[in-house]
Amino acid sequence: MYWTEDADKADVYQVPEDILDVSFRIGCKCLPNDHAWDLSQALQQALPWLAEIQGAGIHLIHGAGSQNGWMRPEGPDDLIHLSKRARLTLRIPAEQVGAAIAVEGQVLEVGEYRVELSKASVKPLSTYEVQFSRNVLCDADTSDERFLSYAADELRALGITPRKLMSGMTQQIRSPDGVLSTRSLMVADLEPQEAVKLQEDGLGPNRLLGCGLFVPHKGIKSAKES
Repeated sequence: MYWTEDADKADVYQVPEDILDVSFRIGCKCLPNDHAWDLSQALQQALPWLAEIQGAGIHLIHGAGSQNGWMRPEGPDDLIHLSKRARLTLRIPAEQVGAAIAVEGQVLEVGEYRVELSKASVKPLSTYEVQFSRNVLCDADTSDERFLSYAADELRALGITPRKLMSGMTQQIRSPDGVLSTRSLMVADLEPQEAVKLQEDGLGPNRLLGCGLFVPHKGIKSAKES
């Protein structure tokens, strides 16, 4: 038998594995909402090379969202209670994965809280058409319209066509250099290559504080609820 694919059949996009997510199970009952700085410092102490890797990012640790009449505490010092499903995830180049996994079993001192890292897993970036970032850096007084215009310009600079954008909650991240203001952003109707590009490059600065990192999201309705 001789068999060839149809000449006009579209090629299936293969996700490059230059950038990967390394996710750790964690042992920690709770953390403050605003734990970005302390988490970043603890990880940079455990993995000194993180600060030297362009584009490396630290996903913040998230607990359950508001639902079924329960409202998630939103103050910076309010505690988020973590389930056994909570994960700590790093976004790093593939060549650093082995060095990252080496911290399995270590305990991070995240401010006054201890976070034990256990079993690590590695996964490629997502081609999902809707991507969401909880924290994109912006000026505190930036209007929704100006923020979306900025985001659209940044997407174009990455070679991504902005089709559907939705901004959401504003938050603050405290650091020794002052308070950083952020806003959440959903980007929808992405082509697979665009989705991966957005995750690889992110949007704006401060990756090691969890800013500008995108993850797959269910869509517009759930983004509003977030």
